[in-house]
Amino acid sequence: MGRRLEDDIQEILYGTEEIVHRVAELGEAITAHYRDSGRELLLVNVLKGGAIFVADLMRAIDLETSVDFMAISAYGPSSDEIGVVRILKDLEEPIADKDVLIVEDIIDTGLTCNYLRQSLASRGPASLEICTLLDKTVRRIAEMPIAFSGFDVPDLFVVGYGLDYLQRYRNLPYVGVLKPEVYFG
Repeated sequence: MGRRLEDDIQEILYGTEEIVHRVAELGEAITAHYRDSGRELLLVNVLKGGAIFVADLMRAIDLETSVDFMAISAYGPSSDEIGVVRILKDLEEPIADKDVLIVEDIIDTGLTCNYLRQSLASRGPASLEICTLLDKTVRRIAEMPIAFSGFDVPDLFVVGYGLDYLQRYRNLPYVGVLKPEVYFG
């Protein structure tokens, strides 16, 4: 039998109950912010990491909402393509005249999210805001307005609650710090 995922976790940074509570608070804040807009609220989630967060967040918002998904590659296969952002899966529906909320699992340098924000802004939404569960402000390069932020996370390698390392750990019900020996080998 293989190693348990938990064996690779150095510490739990945000436990399950803490995440549930914070997502509920974010849902209340988003509900209050958009309650009187009179427009459709569209949650735009970036796959794959944010899928768990957007599902929980949608249930915490007391408004009619819809959700759509994008897949983005923030870097290319070769070193000369680092920093290149590509849209691998685009939205299914137009976003013109809708209130659009980008829902991210984590914002690190901000470069990818900033690119996504600019791309979506060019499509004519009525409003465009950002919500992230984890905000790694210490590594921010591209400044951007983040309307709704769950936790300001320190500069640690975190996994769980949708976040992965080599497609593993997404199913952990908490956000934990990955042991350095796991990713440094």
